[in-house]
Amino acid sequence: MAKNADPSPATGQTDPLAVLGALPGVPESVDSVRQAVDKVYGHRVMRRRSNEVASEAALRGARGSAALAGADWPLEEIRRRSDFSADDDARTVGAALRLTAESGQLLSIWRQSPVQALARLHLVAAGGAADEPTVGRPRVAGEKVDEPLVGIAEIPLPEPAEVAARLDGLTGLLRAGSAAPALVVAAVVHGELLCLRPFGSFNGPVARAAERIVLVGSGLDPKSICPAEVGHAELGRAGYLKALEGYASGTPEGMAEWIGHCGRALELGVRESVAVCEALQRGAA
Repeated sequence: MAKNADPSPATGQTDPLAVLGALPGVPESVDSVRQAVDKVYGHRVMRRRSNEVASEAALRGARGSAALAGADWPLEEIRRRSDFSADDDARTVGAALRLTAESGQLLSIWRQSPVQALARLHLVAAGGAADEPTVGRPRVAGEKVDEPLVGIAEIPLPEPAEVAARLDGLTGLLRAGSAAPALVVAAVVHGELLCLRPFGSFNGPVARAAERIVLVGSGLDPKSICPAEVGHAELGRAGYLKALEGYASGTPEGMAEWIGHCGRALELGVRESVAVCEALQRGAA
């Protein structure tokens, strides 16, 4: 992914993720994200009502992820609904809600086997909506991929053999450990999964759930109160895809653009949670 990388603290081998953390503009994005996260974690409401903030962040994050996948429902509609099986949009929202709930339970599995955790995320997302043989495993030759959003970006769909090799490479990087900031690691996981589209369906929601797992597991957002999905949705599908094309290009400029985009999304998610804290403090939520 990057040349002349620094040694990994865990293995002494090269650390390509750390190189990405030094690209122009990325350290500034990392610092800005850290300041934003520190602000919400320092809010007085977090001392006593962090669980309420986390619940609201999960709901709003799921709504944002579903919106990017094409099901842009009002927040109150999601609160009101109990059945998410009526149509494709409802199933998309239901998948996003299930993924948000499940991601918090997968940290230990993620650390040991990211691929196993991804398979579990896909199983949860599919919820019986996909053909049983294709659920919970990477696609094989001849299987179609239903991912119209990424298809709009005209990012080539890798063959299953390439998907398997790149997933192995990503797993190796994650298990080896990296000196790279959490934002960089989360952005790479998110971008790589979107470009690979390893499953036949729900790749976008799964990629965003994996980003959430990295942010929580890294310690940047241990209480899962910073819903980056909110920011990704607010920045819009066109901006999301343009930044993803930068990642897919593999150029330093493109990679930095994607990481910066993910940073801005996370900051907007933090802003959302700060607003929730303020509302709780006023007794308005």
